[in-house]
Amino acid sequence: MRDWHKKVHPLRVAFQFVVITLCRYLPSLKLKNFLYRCLGMKVGRNVSMGIMAMVDIFFPQFVSIGANSVIGYNSTLLAHEFLVEEFRVGSIEIGANVLIGANTTVLPGVKIGDGAKIGAGSLVNKDIPPGALAYGVPAKVR
Repeated sequence: MRDWHKKVHPLRVAFQFVVITLCRYLPSLKLKNFLYRCLGMKVGRNVSMGIMAMVDIFFPQFVSIGANSVIGYNSTLLAHEFLVEEFRVGSIEIGANVLIGANTTVLPGVKIGDGAKIGAGSLVNKDIPPGALAYGVPAKVR
């Protein structure tokens, strides 16, 4: 983790951090989605990002959210992982009409299919098929 500045320029991270932190508190969904798009995120129409939802500050451009999806309060979308021996980066693809409950964490490399529902407090570390209901730590399709 000490060498994070070799992965992404520190000024870029600082700018993204400021924008993402602002978005965490903004009540206006239109303005929030516009700012996320300015960072390179793919955000569909009518996406609702809950207050305090956190997007990856290093690689927001690797996050894609389909139309009419809801990301719950205080959820986290991580496109990178610092591990003891390695560093991983992966895109997050959230389909259309997806519901992600409050306090959920989505890890890098995960694809959540259209119409899926993720229960509050879940850890999504594997792909979730379209239309599925998944919850738990780690999230399992029920």
